[in-house]
Amino acid sequence: MEKILIVEDDASLSQLLEFQLKYAQYETDITPKGEGALKLITDNNYSLVILDIMLLDGSGIEICKKIREFSEVPVIMLTARDSINDKISAFDAGADDYLTKPFEFAELLARIKANTKKAKGTESKILTHKGITIFLDTYIVERDGIQLNLTKKELKILKLLLENKGKVISKEEIINKLWHGFYEENNNIVSVYINYLRNKVDKDFNEKLIENVRGIGYIIR
Repeated sequence: MEKILIVEDDASLSQLLEFQLKYAQYETDITPKGEGALKLITDNNYSLVILDIMLLDGSGIEICKKIREFSEVPVIMLTARDSINDKISAFDAGADDYLTKPFEFAELLARIKANTKKAKGTESKILTHKGITIFLDTYIVERDGIQLNLTKKELKILKLLLENKGKVISKEEIINKLWHGFYEENNNIVSVYINYLRNKVDKDFNEKLIENVRGIGYIIR
């Protein structure tokens, strides 16, 4: 049975999530504090972490960054804030997904299944194209031997474009692949991340790899 860690300082919400997840055949642990979460993740093999942004002992964003220093367990962040900047902060910290309160449990469950399924399918391998190298087992990206400091979400977008080189990838397809189809709330964020990615992958190099196909999407030829 898969096991999920709930990091939430609202006792009523965490107990409700525990009840619903157990009904959906998941084991659960609960902690209201970020430091407690770090210890539990170190000591247990969780399939996924549900992490509130506001915790009793600080920021869930900072806890997510610390998790990423030693673990690639999928993280879904919960928050009452829904601005683009808040979402980008969560993804830059290493979160895999983001859900705004209040939410329906059916949507959370769908995101849990999508993220755990994706994590199970991860393979250790290397992608290369026109000087770009992605080491998927270590999340290291290089261009012409120079290491690029990409966030996890930026890396996933670059990986998607490289795996489909020569093909135009639309915003909708990027969202379906990386945000699991929740299009409306993530529509603008794709453009933001493409800009971030271009600044890191293309800005300091003569050949520009990531092209915008107006009105359609993006392509690496």
